[in-house]
Amino acid sequence: MMKGGFEVVHATLDMIQPHREPIWDFASFGFPTTSVAAAAVSSIPRQSLENRCINLERNELSDWVEQVTKKLIDDLPAQNTDTDDHHSSTLQAPADIPMVCEDSFPPSLLGDFRPRKTVTSSDFDELQWSNVNGGNDRGLSRLDEQGLSLITLLLECAVAISIDNLGEAHRMLLELTQMASPYALSCAERVVAYFAKAMSSRVINSWLGICSPLINYKTVHCAFQAFNNVSPFIKFAHFTSNQAILEAFHRRDRVHIIDLDIMQGLQWPALFHILATRMEGPPHVTMTGMGSSMELLTETGKQLSNFAKRLGMSFEFHPIAKKFGEIDITMVRLRRGETLAIHWLQHSLYDATGPDWKTMRLMEQLGPRIITLVEQDLSHGGSFLDRFVGSLHYYSTMFDSLGAYLAADDPNRHRIEHCLLFREINNILAIGGPARSGEDKMKQWRSELAARNSFVQVPMSSNSMAQAQLILNMFPPAHGYRLVQGDGTLRLGWKDTSLFTASAWTSHVSR
Repeated sequence: MMKGGFEVVHATLDMIQPHREPIWDFASFGFPTTSVAAAAVSSIPRQSLENRCINLERNELSDWVEQVTKKLIDDLPAQNTDTDDHHSSTLQAPADIPMVCEDSFPPSLLGDFRPRKTVTSSDFDELQWSNVNGGNDRGLSRLDEQGLSLITLLLECAVAISIDNLGEAHRMLLELTQMASPYALSCAERVVAYFAKAMSSRVINSWLGICSPLINYKTVHCAFQAFNNVSPFIKFAHFTSNQAILEAFHRRDRVHIIDLDIMQGLQWPALFHILATRMEGPPHVTMTGMGSSMELLTETGKQLSNFAKRLGMSFEFHPIAKKFGEIDITMVRLRRGETLAIHWLQHSLYDATGPDWKTMRLMEQLGPRIITLVEQDLSHGGSFLDRFVGSLHYYSTMFDSLGAYLAADDPNRHRIEHCLLFREINNILAIGGPARSGEDKMKQWRSELAARNSFVQVPMSSNSMAQAQLILNMFPPAHGYRLVQGDGTLRLGWKDTSLFTASAWTSHVSR
């Protein structure tokens, strides 16, 4: 009997519980008959209500960062900018006009500029103390004085780096690294500790030249899996994309999926199960997995092949240990009659795809029936200060969302913050964004795809919305996650800040 989509979601979540090594335990894989609510509760780590309430009271960092960076922007000269760069990062309630909020706090609000003067702590004192003393704030008075002082000093340091005053920046960074700890109870202090470390790398790079830190992909993948288990963001990306791909593969006998950064392939077992139990029978599935390590790609391919075999589904896996933007069309083993899907879950951990213009060109050449794209609502373009302000607001929200759910000493929280979020912060600030080649990266892929004659948007369906809502229902409303559907996309965020946007596209010459 064909299992429902909701059971598939929970079966997959049960399969990918955290562990140290990226090996799937197929013996424990199954499709439970327990209720959705019971499965959801059992998959979430248990914590006391008292600890959650304490964490929620302390999660005011992102609100204050938004206000204080607006103060910084007000002190800077006016700059003419392209309105296309000002995409909204604020979530609107479903009853409102969908997805449009031009006066919200955008990640790339600053553009390319140089400040009139070096900003000092006195420039922030009025705002800082009006918030602490209960002025026109949004409950920010509980954010401790030390956290406010650390963020203020971090902002001063960012301005110093932006005007190449590296000596002064170095002095402030020495002070910050002594005052802030990544193990602190305060979200503000943890954020400052990681930002200070990334900015120290930036200063060293400015003196010595650009560096490309080595990446331990196994460590990153394990942290990514931990993030998937404690947060809805990765599940949201996986299951909304799977639904769009499933709809594009309707009544297709031969299908081909290209995953631009497959990692452990955690996304695909749920889709495989649904395809294997279709009324019209399972298709032949070919998957091309892109990644940087052939060893890890081979292991992922074995796990997926074993899983497909257990389902009785015909499956091929082709690993390519290169970036999508660095290959030509002949390296993709696309056969006549195959329906093609391209999936891209974007992140800032490293440059997964290479030059964007080459990635776009290859997509146009392949002519996929469906492209599923999940983007971070974070811009990597512009000056250093532009990237700093956008990333400080974005990652303050991410740290707040983790702090609302996990205790300060939770090992998974530290693993996620240290191995994922810090790596992204460092990549954006110290390296200059995901691009290591010096080539410009597209600020928003949805806008680029919409501007091309080669692609047209496929609105995310009500079934995709249902998948996303199911994932969100696993987290109590008090945790602050919000889901918005509009403009053909699905957006997931925390409180009023949009963090990830899922969209789907098709080629005019699709197979």
